[in-house]
Amino acid sequence: MLVPVLLFLLGFVLLIKGGDWFVDGSVGIAHRLHLPEMLIGATIVSIGTTLPEVMVSSQAAMQGNAGISYGNAIGSIICNTSLIAAITLTFRPGKVNRKSLLLPAAFFFGAAAVYAIIAYTSGRFERWQGALFLLTFVIYLTVSAIHMKKHPEEAGADDEEAGKERAAWMEVLLLVIGAAAIAFGANLLVENGTKIAAALGVPDSVIGLTMVALGTSLPELITAITSLIKGHSSLSVGNVIGANLFNIVLVSGAAITISPFSIPAEKTLLGHNASLLVDIPVMFAVMLILCLPAILKGRLKRWQGILLLCIYAGFTLFQFLS
Repeated sequence: MLVPVLLFLLGFVLLIKGGDWFVDGSVGIAHRLHLPEMLIGATIVSIGTTLPEVMVSSQAAMQGNAGISYGNAIGSIICNTSLIAAITLTFRPGKVNRKSLLLPAAFFFGAAAVYAIIAYTSGRFERWQGALFLLTFVIYLTVSAIHMKKHPEEAGADDEEAGKERAAWMEVLLLVIGAAAIAFGANLLVENGTKIAAALGVPDSVIGLTMVALGTSLPELITAITSLIKGHSSLSVGNVIGANLFNIVLVSGAAITISPFSIPAEKTLLGHNASLLVDIPVMFAVMLILCLPAILKGRLKRWQGILLLCIYAGFTLFQFLS
């Protein structure tokens, strides 16, 4: 029991320090390239903080565990939005760059709509659909890069404070080392946290729904908290939206391509698959609450954060009681 506890604590240390390096490198690159922090958060930062989900879902797919592959992606989106983004909004609401937000939000709702249509009509994801999601991931990165070049006037619109002056190679190194530390730390935390929970007699189903989904979202949480401390809340929100998109097109796309699977039907509600009645609708609801006010008014407000936190608490309670 002592070894899992020590490795669990080491995972926390790696996550915290990795998040610190990752944010420093990201913000440094954003300022050096004169790019809005929200756009950087929705691309570079999101890829790094989504690595744990990719690893967990791909490994689960190779082992034929559809439940983890499916639940990890959807659960992480709900956790990212109604816990992580909610913390950012509750403690640091404010203005956002609407133009920088539109692109990742549009791609997310487009990909999520396709995902939902497949789930509700056939209930099974085929390999070619996984490949389509992966192609969408490539298209998004390409469109984002073109957008960055065509709209330099958006530079610095989110945060005026410049990052510390460093050599370009140092900022890239901070980004890479930070991402590696975050991924490794998350892995240690999930693996050993699961062992600790099992030793304490927590059921496997509860471990899967809580430890895996929350554990793989810890990089986004650490990045959000670190960004808040450093005064870069736009980076945090952009990262959450980008990470949610990547959970569908990259995490689910990779898992489906490796091993096609059907929507798990382990839980029922009113005689129907609980995931179709609860999980997917909640995913859309929390993202609409996060994105709509920001897109329409260019502001994120404290009430959004409080409402999202309440939804997350209710969703988690439902998972435990159902």
